[in-house]
Amino acid sequence: MSDVGFVAVGYGVTAVALAGYAWRVLARGRRLSALVPQERRRWM
Repeated sequence: MSDVGFVAVGYGVTAVALAGYAWRVLARGRRLSALVPQERRRWM
């Protein structure tokens, strides 16, 4: 059971990396969606 700390840190780093990537993708999508003209926004 001495490796539990390493496993927990590995999962923690992975979770933080995925959350950061998701935040970055969503922020970029919001920024880019503002550049699309109103009449071309098919998803709204």
